[in-house]
Amino acid sequence: MSKTLLALTLLTTTITANAQEWTQWRGPARDGSVSAKNSPAKWPETFQRTWRLEIGEGYSSPVVDRGRVFVHSRRDPEEIITAINLADGKVVWQQKYQAVFNKNQYAVQMAKGPNATPLILGDRLFTLGVTGILNAWEAGGGRLLWTRDFSKSIDTSKLFCGTAASPIAVEGRIVVQVGSDIHGGQILALNMSTGATVWEWKGLGPGYASPVVIDLGGTRQLVTMTEGSIVGIDAKNGQELWTVPFPDEWHENITTPLWTGTHLVVSGTRAGTHAYSLAQSSGKWQANEAWKNGDVAMYMSSPVFGDGLIYGHSSRKKGQFVAVDAKTGAVKWATEGREGEHASLLLTPQHVIFLTNGADLIVAKRGTPAFAVEKRYEVAEAATWAVPVLLGSNVLVRDATGLMLLTGK
Repeated sequence: MSKTLLALTLLTTTITANAQEWTQWRGPARDGSVSAKNSPAKWPETFQRTWRLEIGEGYSSPVVDRGRVFVHSRRDPEEIITAINLADGKVVWQQKYQAVFNKNQYAVQMAKGPNATPLILGDRLFTLGVTGILNAWEAGGGRLLWTRDFSKSIDTSKLFCGTAASPIAVEGRIVVQVGSDIHGGQILALNMSTGATVWEWKGLGPGYASPVVIDLGGTRQLVTMTEGSIVGIDAKNGQELWTVPFPDEWHENITTPLWTGTHLVVSGTRAGTHAYSLAQSSGKWQANEAWKNGDVAMYMSSPVFGDGLIYGHSSRKKGQFVAVDAKTGAVKWATEGREGEHASLLLTPQHVIFLTNGADLIVAKRGTPAFAVEKRYEVAEAATWAVPVLLGSNVLVRDATGLMLLTGK
């Protein structure tokens, strides 16, 4: 066996052995947490690029399952789904479809998406494009199984960036949030095999955030942001359980809600960070504000929870890394600022990971009295807006037009 083939075989074996499935937005628990198995035993001195593949533009994060990477991208006017062999970066299959998208004139500097991260369930891959086209694919071979087209409800005269909420699996169904400021919003639970609607909620248009599921008091609640509110929905039947106003003048409620076990934490660039307790009173669910902190304002960056702290990236002072007490909202520590427009966060058993849009991968220690950097890496030559994927000593990074696998050295 040649040295090159041996090295590739060893890399394949290592990735397969170490790689926990990362099959949806922000990982298995949808909260940015990374298992010990998927975290580096020791952070390397450097990362070496194993492969990089041009895939097209977009902000959708890659997902990983059984030795393959799936990524949703765009080469205008088409959206593209690519299945890639994780070990060597070779394309296994690729599909394309027309998705003409005219962006709002105030958001032309940003890419046209797609924004939502795919969802893998067994041998099915679900993708939701920027124009609201939901496709179900056969993950193994790329065959199109069914399509639901919600594009007629996507009006960008006020909505800046199109559909952004990543699909989620709930009660054996696929749930999507679509719509716009003009037409209003829909949250639909669909049959995974056929795409048929099982239940539907209608209300305010979406606010870019992705829904999460909370198990509370024997009730599974689907919680998400609209353009002007937070809403909790019964995951079994779509019945609205509670709602509270969360207005934003630009309808930019973007961060994914975070459940700490006692509080629901949400944030906005103008509203600041708020925590709510959820409880039943006289048979009705209520969301009551527990605390708020207007000095910590998360824009596109969704926080993580650990050590009794909310770790995040605030838009204040041109970008701050922060740690906030999850029970009181008090700031435990905050950096001086100028940390970038955005950072994607992950939480390992020992560290908080920040990937800035300037391609800085920062490994900070958890549970410290102040921000403490252990390692810092420059991982790309172009902007990095998507959430990375940790795979043991390897990391998947998506830049402006490509996807790469980096291996620790």
